Amino acid sequence: MAIPLAHTNKVLYLSIVVSKILSEPYMIPVFDIHIFICTNQRTGAERISCGEVHGLELVAEFKKQINDLNIGLKIRANKSGCLGICDFGPTVAIYPEGVFYVGVKKEDVKEIIDSHIIHKTVVERLLLKNGH
Repeated sequence: MAIPLAHTNKVLYLSIVVSKILSEPYMIPVFDIHIFICTNQRTGAERISCGEVHGLELVAEFKKQINDLNIGLKIRANKSGCLGICDFGPTVAIYPEGVFYVGVKKEDVKEIIDSHIIHKTVVERLLLKNGH
């Protein structure tokens, strides 16, 4: 699968790769929902990174709120390295859907869990869009 890794195509590429891996018959997902929160820290660089903003606070808040849920799903929230879209961060990726949320704040976590995880509706205002 030869997909160019230009900045605008990184998210699409990552979604295609993960979807391909998860669709293989030998892959049994460990979690029903897997939430990746970028905590990358780039020291001394011109570009800001998600971890410098509040990536670790987001991880803690997602974990806290997920632990409080009782909805019968296996959900995992964990920190990740750079997701390749730092300019729009902090970034949160949710699988198996392959949805990327950008500019996420601690106050947004409750809405993401309620809307996306529980009611299966994306949070449009935080959604990474083409040309974002």
